[in-house]
Amino acid sequence: MSRRNPARPRQPLPDDAYVRIIGGQWRSRRVAFPEIDGLRPTPDRVRETLFNWLQGVTEGARCLDLCAGSGALGLEALSRGAGSVTFVDRSPQVTRALQTNLQHLKVQNAEVINAAALEWLDARPTDEAERFDLVFMDPPFRQGLVAPLCALLESRNLLADRAMIYIECERELTLPPLPADWQLYREKQAGQVSYRLFERSSEH
Repeated sequence: MSRRNPARPRQPLPDDAYVRIIGGQWRSRRVAFPEIDGLRPTPDRVRETLFNWLQGVTEGARCLDLCAGSGALGLEALSRGAGSVTFVDRSPQVTRALQTNLQHLKVQNAEVINAAALEWLDARPTDEAERFDLVFMDPPFRQGLVAPLCALLESRNLLADRAMIYIECERELTLPPLPADWQLYREKQAGQVSYRLFERSSEH
């Protein structure tokens, strides 16, 4: 039984509890995400720039959305023809919302995993058959997650040859040393955010 005061109408969610898909088959479709402290969807203009960089890459790609949050990056990829997306986030509330959004969009080529990104990566066998063509990484700011996430992606053999890796982080962060075969492809800043796209060399 609901304990809500029947005399008090339910308040609508504010606009910032939705994210808008900006391209592809679901263009302009809005999907809801839970209001959780620190959850900040990648802004529209940043996503637009990123997927311009990824033209010719996204369609058919096997994608991994680490620290998925609202799922804006993975959903954008699916809208633009990605072959599959694996969403990973440690928040049960977030992963439930992602499952709901995927059901509403009738998505069949995605999975949602409720786990901390570092623990999930560390548990993956190095002989895993599926390797990812495109990785989105937007971890919580100022928690020192970028370096270990990058190291595990490489050491667990999870990246395809010529994989593209997107890293979004706080503007003031000096990136730690990354795997030697990751080459910077594009970078830009927007407000308090820095975002970079790396390409993995096929020569090992």
